[in-house]
Amino acid sequence: MATEGTAGNIEDGYKNLLNSQTKIGFIGCGRMAQAMAKGFLSSGLVTAGQIIASDTSDVMLEQLRETGVRTTHDNLELVLNSDIVVISVKPHVVKVILQEVAPVVQTQRHLFVSIAAGITIRAIEQSLPQGTHVVRVMPNTPALVQAGASVMAPGSHALKSDVKVVRSLLSTIGICEESSEALLDAVTGLSGSGPAYAFVAIESLADGGVKMGLPRDLALKLAAQTLLGAAKMVLETGKHPGQLKDEVCSPGGTTIAAVYALEKNGFRGALIDAVEAATLRAKELGSSS
Repeated sequence: MATEGTAGNIEDGYKNLLNSQTKIGFIGCGRMAQAMAKGFLSSGLVTAGQIIASDTSDVMLEQLRETGVRTTHDNLELVLNSDIVVISVKPHVVKVILQEVAPVVQTQRHLFVSIAAGITIRAIEQSLPQGTHVVRVMPNTPALVQAGASVMAPGSHALKSDVKVVRSLLSTIGICEESSEALLDAVTGLSGSGPAYAFVAIESLADGGVKMGLPRDLALKLAAQTLLGAAKMVLETGKHPGQLKDEVCSPGGTTIAAVYALEKNGFRGALIDAVEAATLRAKELGSSS
């Protein structure tokens, strides 16, 4: 792990951390951890031999074990054999897990990356030895197909090299942005929970196609590809989504009739409410942990 010193030393530490010997540990093997681990493997950035995962559930461990990843039930073993430790357990058990592993944490070796919703950097740092490097991240499950959206916030002891390491890892599974920790609950509400909103939209569009006579498999493929294509247009053209929407809506045509139906049924408001509800829930999780 990089140590305090000159910019050159920090950069050297960063290069040394991201080599073929770097070990990445996942404490908790839920869907998000599996998506990240499998995404790292698919990108070719790391090999299965560089990843170790722990969980209390054999079912969860088996899903990663199939990829060749080393697994264990022992969190202390995981930390001792990792350079980067990803905390991917439920928010209410984060403090217990961190206090369990704290005795074996080496502040100049370990980088802790937390993806636990609502758990603050301060809470994490207080449960680990003074000076531990911490970066808090809110990723999302499309990381599994290298289409994730992650936002990170560095802790008070994190170095520039730590931020570069996390960005390098997360950039292999999608986009990665840096922000203040104060905005991470809103990130949770938007992109963290957002894939579920998109899945509901895809399913609903497909149902509409089936209602109008399309075969289910064709309707589902068209719905998914349509959302994928629309998202790529927003990202790649740089145009405002409202402008792109207007370009599809011909006067008196089919699309403007559909948009009117969406507006009448509160489509925008429902999505805004969804983001707000998830954000508030993330805040609740943080305050109760």
